[in-house]
Amino acid sequence: MERHTRAAVLAALTIGLLGGCAEDTGAGQATGRPAPEAAGEPWYDEVAAEAAGNDTAGGAGTPCPLPVSFPLAKGWKAKAVEVPAGELAELLGEALTKRGGTTVRCEVDGRSSGGGFLRVWATDQPTVAPRTALEAFVAGTEDKISGQQFRDVRAGAFDATEVTWLATSTLTDEESRGWALAVQAEGQTLVFTVNEGLITERTDVLPAYRLATRGLADAG
Repeated sequence: MERHTRAAVLAALTIGLLGGCAEDTGAGQATGRPAPEAAGEPWYDEVAAEAAGNDTAGGAGTPCPLPVSFPLAKGWKAKAVEVPAGELAELLGEALTKRGGTTVRCEVDGRSSGGGFLRVWATDQPTVAPRTALEAFVAGTEDKISGQQFRDVRAGAFDATEVTWLATSTLTDEESRGWALAVQAEGQTLVFTVNEGLITERTDVLPAYRLATRGLADAG
């Protein structure tokens, strides 16, 4: 199994605290599901969405109130993200909860099911375009970023833009792949993100991410 040290360090910090130029793929039509020819690197569309469990997140009365709702895979648990009190905790927390003009609002933890983390971020400028939000998010790190690719997709009830990229840690030189999808709902742009990690591979994290993003609905 691949080892991605940086992602594991960030996950550990998150548990403790919270307890560039783009290449266009030319994908055009938003069809609800990626095109079959996108199998393999970098999208891995052959990795199917996870079956839905009994829980949802995002709507009123859920752990993460958002303008969209989405299904959770069995064993994955959502919680709102809050920066803990204290000067040091606030400084470290901000480093983990802010990125590229976004603030993380929700974290879905799949570790008990062998997965990683799915996070939902809200843009600080609410009406920024999805593609612009993704470009800023990917660039908003000290890691070396390469291989960005974008495509337009249909995410449940929404038109969306999706990006994938490779990040090489400036500290460990470890490489990991990330995916993110952005939508606009009720005047707010939201970014859903998932990454490979030290002990998680794409087959561990992509199914829950695809379930959530393909099941997006207006929270009403």
